[in-house]
Amino acid sequence: MPFSDRIDAGRQLARALSKYKGQPVCVYALPRGGVQVAAEIAEALAAPLDLLLVRKIGATMQPELAIGAVVDGGAPIVVRNEEVIRMTGTREAEFDQICKQELAEIERRRRRYLQDRPASNPSGKIAIVVDDGIATGATMRAALQATRKRAPKKLVLAVPVAAADSLDSLRAEVDEVVCLEVPEYFGALGAFYQDFHQLSDEDVIETLKRFPAKSAED
Repeated sequence: MPFSDRIDAGRQLARALSKYKGQPVCVYALPRGGVQVAAEIAEALAAPLDLLLVRKIGATMQPELAIGAVVDGGAPIVVRNEEVIRMTGTREAEFDQICKQELAEIERRRRRYLQDRPASNPSGKIAIVVDDGIATGATMRAALQATRKRAPKKLVLAVPVAAADSLDSLRAEVDEVVCLEVPEYFGALGAFYQDFHQLSDEDVIETLKRFPAKSAED
C-alpha cells in the first residue's frame, strides 16, 4: 500500500515538487480530501494554500458516477461528461437541477471554510492543483480549467495516485503532471491508503489556519 495517510502522501508529493521551492508558487487543494495533501506541499515549498471549491455532478440513480462537475467563481464553470450523460440517460433538466444543488453546496463551503479570506492570485505564478487521487477526472478537469483562466505562468497537476486513462485525459489541461502511482488496476481510491477516513469541515478549517491568507495582489 503506497501511502499510510494523506499527510504521508503529501510529504511524498512535496519531495517530487521540491524543484519549485523558492519560486513564486500558489498551491490549490480540492476539499475535503485534497487539503491535507496540499498542506504538506505548501509547507515544504513555503507557498500559500488556497481552495478550489469544486463539486461533482453525480447521476441521479448513481450519485458516485460523475456526469460532470462545477467549480466556483463569478461565472461558474461547468464541465460535462457527455458520454456518461448519454449512458445514464440524464435529461438536461435533471443535469441543471443537480448542478444547482452542487452550487448551493459550494456556497455553503465557501462561507464555512473561507469566510472573508481573500483568494490567492496565481497570475504569472506556478499554480499547483492538488487532490488525494483521481478516479474519473471530471472534478479535477473543472478545477484545472478554472485555474487556467486565471493566467498562471505554469499549471501543475499533483496527485498521489490516479487512474491511468483519467490521468492521460487531463494532460492536455496542464503544463506538468506529477503523479506518484498510476496502477494498472485502479479500483477504489481508498485502497491506496492505510488510513482514508473522511475529513470534516473542521479538519479543513484547522488546516487552513496554518496558512495565513495573503491579499489577491500578493
